[in-house]
Amino acid sequence: MMHLKTAFVVIRHGQTDANRDGRIAGRIEAQLTPEGRSAACALPDWMWPKTILLFSSPQQRARDTAHLGFPEHDPIVLNGLRERDWGVFEGRPVSELPPRDQTPKGGEPWPDMLQRVADAVTFATTEAQRHGPSCLPVLVAHSGVIRAVRHLTGGTAHGPSPVNTTPYLFAPGLDDWDARIPDKKDKSWIV
Repeated sequence: MMHLKTAFVVIRHGQTDANRDGRIAGRIEAQLTPEGRSAACALPDWMWPKTILLFSSPQQRARDTAHLGFPEHDPIVLNGLRERDWGVFEGRPVSELPPRDQTPKGGEPWPDMLQRVADAVTFATTEAQRHGPSCLPVLVAHSGVIRAVRHLTGGTAHGPSPVNTTPYLFAPGLDDWDARIPDKKDKSWIV
């Protein structure tokens, strides 16, 4: 489990052609659909704190979402936020996805992904703290990254896919983490 003292938000990129078609994208450079671009442009409708520090996966779909959703910010690109490499399963139907704890042929082992995501989140939260206690790190990434963060904060990587272009707030509590989708128009979720 990660032992951080700073809240952070992870947003899954906008809908892509691979999402729409039910295909595993992984490291493939899937493109945002018109719906995905529109949803990314609506991210400013959320009640964001005055100071955020924006991070993005190096993959185009995440960078496009970051630029469309936060046009006044230049995202810091972190390789640790990239999607898992699903090896031979990339481009295949999502229904063929193997269990997370299995390493797909030519793909990335789950423990390796967990470590790089933990390193990226630690870096992002440390950088945000340098900008002041009210600076919220916002990470634009992928479904697999959000699943990894849920696992790293004491939750589960299993269950439905995280929703595209929806902020997931992870806030440290006294004994564990609070992980939730905040209320879009309620500023009280900003810690």
